[in-house]
Amino acid sequence: MSILLFGRDGQVGWQLQRSLAPHGPLTALARDDCDLTDLDALRAAVRRVAPQIIVNAAAYTAVDKAESEPDLARRINAEVPGLLAAEAARSGALLMHYSTDYVFDGEKEGPYREDDPTAPASVYGRTKREGEEAIAAAGARALIFRTSWVFGARGGNFVKTILRLARERDALNVVADQTGSPTPAALIATVSGLAVAAVRRGNLLPPGEARLYHLAAADPVSWHAFAQRIVTLATAQGFALKLAPEAVRAITTAEYPTPARRPRNSRLDCGRLEADFGLLMPSWQPYLERVLQLLALKQNGY
Repeated sequence: MSILLFGRDGQVGWQLQRSLAPHGPLTALARDDCDLTDLDALRAAVRRVAPQIIVNAAAYTAVDKAESEPDLARRINAEVPGLLAAEAARSGALLMHYSTDYVFDGEKEGPYREDDPTAPASVYGRTKREGEEAIAAAGARALIFRTSWVFGARGGNFVKTILRLARERDALNVVADQTGSPTPAALIATVSGLAVAAVRRGNLLPPGEARLYHLAAADPVSWHAFAQRIVTLATAQGFALKLAPEAVRAITTAEYPTPARRPRNSRLDCGRLEADFGLLMPSWQPYLERVLQLLALKQNGY
């Protein structure tokens, strides 16, 4: 099956190239290959490749900046998925798309299920939700994976930010009253590959159905606990840090105001995904160890 991937150079897109390649000829496009703000060029790219599977790993992810760039965020996060879904419906292709825990306001006490009401509290969250709705309205065969707190060895993310700050500072304040599941880009890519295999076998998705899944690692934590674990593991692996784990101080969201409001609770219930795919979501911790190992090799010139 021919596959067209958007967002090749992002955290998830980089990993997807490896997990999708065994399933058929893969065309992977980066930002420089196709301007996502030009919908006519985007449509032309899809029709030129004529893929059987379209994978959209591209997104506007600058959560705070989106508050001052709502039109650009909406174009990339809502209009682009809608166009890709329309093209998939026209050609009979499968669309695979990635969304976010930010479609929820975070006020629920337990983990969010796919059918829980959405109430995004930021421009980023609203535009990602609009993207989900546009896909559902297009009548395409589609898989939407909502995920959370993505990290990997490539691209910008919380792990790399904490490492940078830990080299520069001997004390750090991190929010402790927001909880979620750090989710490895490698895990997202692995599940995506399994989904493609299931679709190829005809076991998963009938024509015209858009199905939504939550995809997140097990063992939710606070940002503060996640930061402490990053510093602990990085120290054990020989990173030269000024910051000790005990110097990562817990603060509240109110003490760290940001332009965009984050969900207090970002926990996602992955029961539907686990049941349909026969999976058990693993902990993020072994993946974090591996990411730190890769970053250490890169730091040492390997």
